[in-house]
This record gives sequence, structure tokens and C-alpha cells, in this order.
Amino acid sequence: MPKAVVRIPTPLRAFTDGAAEVAVDSTTVGGAIRSVCERHPGLRRHLLTPDGQLRNFVSVFVNEEDVRQREQTETPLRDGDLVSIVPAIAGGAPAGASGPRPGETSAPAEIPIVGDDLRRYSRHLLLPEVGLAGQRRLRGAKVLIVGTGGLGSPAALYLAAAGVGTLGLVDFDAVDLSNLQRQVLYATADVGRPKLAAAERRLTELNPGTRIVTHEERLEARNALEIVRRYDVVLDGTDNFPTRYLVNDACVLERKPNVYGSIYRFEGQVSVFDARRGPCYRCIYPEPPPPDLVPSCAEAGVLGVLPGLVGVLQATEAVKLLLGVGEPLVGRLLLYDALAMAFRELKIRKNPTCDLCSPSATQHGLIDYPAFCGVPAPGTVVPSGVPEITPEELRAALAAPEPPLLVDVREDEERAISALPGALPIPKAELTEHVDELTRARSIVVFCRAGSRSADATRTLLGLGFTNVRSLRGGINAWAERIDPTLPTY
Repeated sequence: MPKAVVRIPTPLRAFTDGAAEVAVDSTTVGGAIRSVCERHPGLRRHLLTPDGQLRNFVSVFVNEEDVRQREQTETPLRDGDLVSIVPAIAGGAPAGASGPRPGETSAPAEIPIVGDDLRRYSRHLLLPEVGLAGQRRLRGAKVLIVGTGGLGSPAALYLAAAGVGTLGLVDFDAVDLSNLQRQVLYATADVGRPKLAAAERRLTELNPGTRIVTHEERLEARNALEIVRRYDVVLDGTDNFPTRYLVNDACVLERKPNVYGSIYRFEGQVSVFDARRGPCYRCIYPEPPPPDLVPSCAEAGVLGVLPGLVGVLQATEAVKLLLGVGEPLVGRLLLYDALAMAFRELKIRKNPTCDLCSPSATQHGLIDYPAFCGVPAPGTVVPSGVPEITPEELRAALAAPEPPLLVDVREDEERAISALPGALPIPKAELTEHVDELTRARSIVVFCRAGSRSADATRTLLGLGFTNVRSLRGGINAWAERIDPTLPTY
């Protein structure tokens, strides 16, 4: 029987005891995945549906080829094959692309480069692939950056420095101290300021010749098409699936290239989705993962320099697209592992039955993206569906003669930042393995960082027969803000 290796991505290594690769004996891809799931049962719900089918938000490659383009899970394996599992984490029109739409130009306008700009861009002008003509194209170009956080920050800095004439920035957040570990567009003095105000000031200081257009609003189905159609290239710096699918769909409908980037802990992904000549994001991820399967950077963490590298790669792709030079990452997914300092490239192809970009497409407009991704609409206050206790109520309960048992379902690294005295540490993923430690408690209060994981854990305990168990509303961050301001928040 052929011996193959299944590569486990970082988000799923918690279910393989940290193993990055699992050796298997199998004749097919499906058999290899089932073998890994039998060996590591925690993987199953992340990779397979209840009836054993591969989930739509998981792509699988044999060596560098997507199995969807072969025999899917029946794709045969040979000795030494590498099976890569790639789950969803949350410009230009060069030759070969379809022509412009009415009212559009096929290339950015060329604006003269004179005076001090000749010196500013002199290193570009020395490159035959850029020169004066290319620099004029950059000056006439318009790039939209959706999200000015970890990815958008370095991308915006380098695109402004490169001389892109117009940078559109979409964000509605304020600068937080926790942003500064990776969002290099901002300084300590910017904490508390709107991100776009700080970004506009910094980018204008860097290059007064770049016009900054701020869209201080949430990108939604109601405004996405109108905003996207103003630009030549869109750079996706988002950190959530509803906006990621929205950006993709708006780019497909407006025939714009989407420079995609995503990060998770120590790994990143980069590609260019341009449905005119290659796949879109939906071609490889037709459906998003359930909200509880993919933690955010706020919960899982991210190496501070990682978004810098990924954002710079996105900026590089945007510049290439605007100039019409080189080979853009259309039809290619670039994977980066910072711990191994390794790059890998996988071939991705257009899905001939894609709901959005194929000839048989059934989606012809934007949809309700929070509903599609199974998350509440922005600004909606949704009850957790489990019994909760407020920080004030918990303070009173802890002072009572019989205080509740506190259960901290965060990870060890989070408890090193802040902790509640006397809390029993049980990571959420290990909760069912420690049920015996909880059975003698008269009442239980579960908490995490902000309340999401503790609500899931409370739901699990209720399903196991526990009755007097509640989740701390707002998590330990709410406790720090309302009860004990000496505790750090994160």
C-alpha cells in the first residue's frame, strides 16, 4: 500500500498533538484523510461532514495539485506523495485579461513625473520594467485597501512609497495599544485615535503626492459595489469571513482583481483572485467554516512580523498588476511558514461550477454575508443562549459563603497575561477530559477572554448534565474594565 504524508496546517495541529505531518498508508486521498481522523479524532469535525464528506471550506492538494481538479477524494496516491490540507483561515488588466467595461480604462492614466519626483522615484526609473512610463502608470493608479490593520498597514506604506496616485482606505476602528505589535502604520501617540485619521497623516507625511481617500465605514453589501468600482485593484486586508467573501464577490461582479492575504499565528497565505482569467476565492472555498472552528488573531495570537511580510507580498502583487509586469499569483496560492522559513506554492484552478464566477453561476449580486457565514450582523447584540453572569454579579457571588467554582477555558499563554485567583485552568478543547474535576462543585462560572469560548463551554457542560453553570458575560476583559482595572486587557 502506498505510503504518503499528510501535512497538517497550524490551525489544526492542536488536534494532532502538535504534529505538522502524519504518515499514512492509503491508496486514495479520502482514505488518507480518514486514516488521519481515526488517529486524531478531534480533526474529524474540522475536515469531514457528519456523513464523511470533505467540507467545502477545506481544500486538499496532492503535491501541488488541487484534488477538485482530479478525482477529488478518490484521487490515487503513490509512495512519497504529499497531501496538503489547506483550510480557509480568515489589479490591473495585463494581456490576456478581458477588456474594459463601458466607462473604464484598461490601464491607469499616465500622469507626468517631474521635478522632485524624478529624484524620489529614481530607483524605479532605473528599472527597465518600470521607467518613466511605469511610474506614470503608478501615479495614475487607484488601489483600495480594505482594512488598515496588520496586513493593510505595511501594504499602504509601501504602495504610498511606490507612488501609487490614489489609495482608498476602508476602516472604522480606533487604534488600540494591542495593535502596535504588528500594525506599523501607527504610533503610540495614535492610541485612541480613528485609524483612518492616523493613517492619512502618516501616509501623507511619507508621500504627499499620494492622494488618500478615507472610507470610514464598514464595508457592507449596501456600499461595496459603489466603493470597489472606483479602483483599479483591491487589496484584501480583512480579518473576518463575512467581509472576505464580500470583497471577493464585489471584485468578481465589478471585474476587479482581488489581492488576497491571510494570517494565522506563524503562517500566511497570498494569492490574486481575478475571475476574468483565473479562480475567485469561492472557487477554492465555496463555503466558510462554522464560526467556532477558526479563532481570530485576538484569540489565537499572531507573530508580529508575519502580517508585515504578507502585507508586503500583497503590495508587491498590486504593483505588478498595475505595471503589467511579471507573473501575478493568479491561479497560485503562496503559503508561508515563518517557523520553518519556508514558502510553498500550490496551483489553484477555476471551479467550472462556481456559484459566482462560472458560466453556470447562480449568484448574480451581493448577499447577506453575516447570515452566509453564520455570524450576527455588525452591531447586533445577540444573547449567547446560555445562562450568564455579569462581572458585578460574579463579584457578589465570590464574596458569598459558598462561592462558585471559576473555570478558565483560555490557553496557558493567555493566563500569563491576566488571571482570576483560584480559577481552575482547563482549556476549552480539553474540557470534556476534565469533567470529573467539576462534578463536586455546587455552582460553576466559566470565563474566557471576551465570552465567546466560555459560552460554548457552558453549552457543553449543560449538555453533559451540569445544571448550575454560567458564563461570565464579556469575559475577563469585562471583569478588568468594570471590576479590577489593575488587570491588563488584550
